[in-house]
Amino acid sequence: MKDKRFERLQGTDDYNMDEDKSNKILILGIGNYLMGDEGVGVHIVHRMAEMERPDFIDVLDGGTGGFFLMNVFDDYGKVIFVDATMDGAPGGTIKTLKPKFASDFPNALSVHDVGLKDMIEALFILGKMPELHLVTISVEALMPMTTDMSEQVEACVPAAIETIIDLAKSIHEVT
Repeated sequence: MKDKRFERLQGTDDYNMDEDKSNKILILGIGNYLMGDEGVGVHIVHRMAEMERPDFIDVLDGGTGGFFLMNVFDDYGKVIFVDATMDGAPGGTIKTLKPKFASDFPNALSVHDVGLKDMIEALFILGKMPELHLVTISVEALMPMTTDMSEQVEACVPAAIETIIDLAKSIHEVT
């Protein structure tokens, strides 16, 4: 049996380019799946891909993509990033914010820190900045070479998904 956790949900080259996504919201999971809690954003979008969700929500495993993700922002006017952060809060703490610039993003935990922040700055310079929202999950330690998450982070995933869907509904209603 094929392990679905290792399949890409959508690549930036294989989703329907002709579909109008202007009224959709992209949930973009960021993180390194092989670093335990650091990959919580990717774990979350994989779970969301398997569940019933409003049809205006698309999900994408962004991994540590950085600049390779830029072309998806041409299609979506609203994007919710889901990422891990080491902010000193207890593991599994969920926070939402609406960053305007790359400097508003919390410090990331792996190589996507530079790529993601640089990509946000490039989008701003190019005038292609979508409406951005960020949902962070606090993690306490990095765990290299494992796809397992800590108990605290694993336990917060259902609440994080609910937070993401509620946020998506609230920003979708504004349009």
